[in-house]
Amino acid sequence: MTTTATKMGLRLSAVDRYFMLTERGSTYSREIRGGFATFFAMSYIVVLNPLILGGADSAGGELGIERVAAVTAFVAGILTIIMGAWAKHPFALAAGLGVNAFVAVTVATNPGLTWPDVMGLVVLSGITMFILVLTGFRTAVFKAVPEGLKTAIVVGIGMFIALIGLVNAGFVRRIPDVAGTTVPVGLGFDGKLMGWPTVVFIVGLILTIGLVVRKVKGAILIGIVVSTVLANILELTLHIGPSFDGTTSNPQGWSLVSPQLTQWSLPDLSLIGQVNIFGAFGKIGALAAVLLAFVILLSIFFDAMGTMVGLAAEAGSLREDGTIPDVDKVLLVDAFGAIAGGGASGSSNQIFVESGAGIGEGARTGIASIVTGLLLLLAMFITPLIKLVPFEAVAPALVVVGFMMVSQVGKIDWSDWGIGIPAFLTFTLMPFTYSIANGLGAGFIAFVLIRTFQGRAKEIHPLMWAVAAAFVLFFGIGPVEALFGIG
Repeated sequence: MTTTATKMGLRLSAVDRYFMLTERGSTYSREIRGGFATFFAMSYIVVLNPLILGGADSAGGELGIERVAAVTAFVAGILTIIMGAWAKHPFALAAGLGVNAFVAVTVATNPGLTWPDVMGLVVLSGITMFILVLTGFRTAVFKAVPEGLKTAIVVGIGMFIALIGLVNAGFVRRIPDVAGTTVPVGLGFDGKLMGWPTVVFIVGLILTIGLVVRKVKGAILIGIVVSTVLANILELTLHIGPSFDGTTSNPQGWSLVSPQLTQWSLPDLSLIGQVNIFGAFGKIGALAAVLLAFVILLSIFFDAMGTMVGLAAEAGSLREDGTIPDVDKVLLVDAFGAIAGGGASGSSNQIFVESGAGIGEGARTGIASIVTGLLLLLAMFITPLIKLVPFEAVAPALVVVGFMMVSQVGKIDWSDWGIGIPAFLTFTLMPFTYSIANGLGAGFIAFVLIRTFQGRAKEIHPLMWAVAAAFVLFFGIGPVEALFGIG
């Protein structure tokens, strides 16, 4: 008995040392809770990604919702496990919402392009990213960003993740243009909070805040579970239904995922490998293909960098000099995410901002990512169980985590306008444009311009000039495409 116990202790201590569990101030229970919290916070992507990519390409071909759902869960699960086991950070990966929307709406609609051609561009972007990481360029860019802007990235992601929670819960909604108003969003529906799903969100938010304030272990996860139970009871008794069922709009319904137990089915992974890497070059020309791949590359390049900084800061793994342990491994896994995602027709996979839910629960190491990854793989077989958790049950966790990240705003030197204004643009444009890359771009360009206006151009790292120039092209891609007749 003693020998067995000793061996067990040695084995656990080896795991502890490898993942730096004690060093990062965590425990196995925190990591497991964090892994579950992140999974619940991001599981919606298994449902949402197929809906975004479910349309036809320009030739009328479709990927199939069930097949996209399967590869979405499979690729995300494998990548998240690799991130945890190799890079040892509590960062989960899944299909990036900005990229998949761009791929579906802008790229796939180009005349002559099929889905394999479109995903080929994603793979090429990922290969390019992989090379940039191996050469050290991507890490060098990360190190060239001033500390004030890195803090602004954390704050911006906090505001972004909170807005995602509020929008997902229906607490904040977009006002249609036909309303004839310049206000883009409003409270609830027509200025009023309506429907039981909103009640679930409010109850969950109050409960989660109360548990966090009281420092209850598992506060965020408890909030998600209780909100989910309440949501399912309400759906079973009141038959609320979704906010949109494909034909009819119901403002008082559940956002996207209506709590229900659907039919079980085996995963179909036949989309893996159905990609034509250079197909777009022959159908729309080399220039058009390169421009489209460039936009995808910039988006995944900076989205991941911003998300990584924000999550690492919240997890306490951001060093005093602004660097992240094993940052090259993190970036390599993220770059491989674009290759794997495109190769499986699930779009580019990247570090998910919802990982903040697990970090808020106490996750600090890769053990949490392994737990999340295993749950994602399990999701291929238990998609019906994922549909038991509506957005409204997860949204409170995102709002609370958003607060935790925004609290770092005091670290920014507001007396230095060369940092203050770029920081402000960074963390306001992230939520307002629903894009981390847009906020980064505005902040980087503003930093270069203002430092130049201040006569302090020598303080600008050469790579910041290059990145700012790249973002100028990124923001001006519309006129460039129009000039060359692309899109």
